[in-house]
Amino acid sequence: MCNLYRLHAGTAAIAQLFDAVAGIEANRGDEVYPGTPGLVVADGVVRTMIWGFPLLLKGRGGQPLKPKAVTNARDDKLHTAFWKASFAARRCLIPVSAWAEAEGAAGRMTRTWYALPGDAPFAVAGLWRPTDAWGDAYAMVMVDACAQMAQVHDRMPVIVRAHDWPIWLGSDSDAAFGLCRTWNDALTVDRTRQRWSGTGAEQARLFD
Repeated sequence: MCNLYRLHAGTAAIAQLFDAVAGIEANRGDEVYPGTPGLVVADGVVRTMIWGFPLLLKGRGGQPLKPKAVTNARDDKLHTAFWKASFAARRCLIPVSAWAEAEGAAGRMTRTWYALPGDAPFAVAGLWRPTDAWGDAYAMVMVDACAQMAQVHDRMPVIVRAHDWPIWLGSDSDAAFGLCRTWNDALTVDRTRQRWSGTGAEQARLFD
């Protein structure tokens, strides 16, 4: 899974990289946590949306609780009811500089960052949808982890190569689904001493 990533680029730079129109610049941090704003490329525009589809829950007495951010869509769940409509009609690209996974013993986990070689942002496959709770929201598509990170987590984001961006954003769902595969080229790995907890990185909820 991925419940924390960072993007060291602004809206204008992302618009140039993805040959898209720059939308309205919104306040956001370089590090993106569940339920906070991030940039996506959708319908030819760089847009700000909330990371995570809101899962509406109720308490024991039936009272509404704060929605939980469902940040990750497993590839083997894309045709289920929760994701199906978004996968069919609302695919997007998520610009990412690196994503983090928690590594280490429980209670002492630290952040390990994964990225592509070089400094340029890359694209992760995403889905989006309008919501009553948070406005437009997005989620990452996940597949089996590659060998470089399999010992840390069994899932990783779908990285979309630049020449495949039109396929993921296009109307052919079968062709897009064919891009949901494990990345087998090199990754850079940065194991840090920064603690995983305490910064919002544990807020996400998976929809398995």
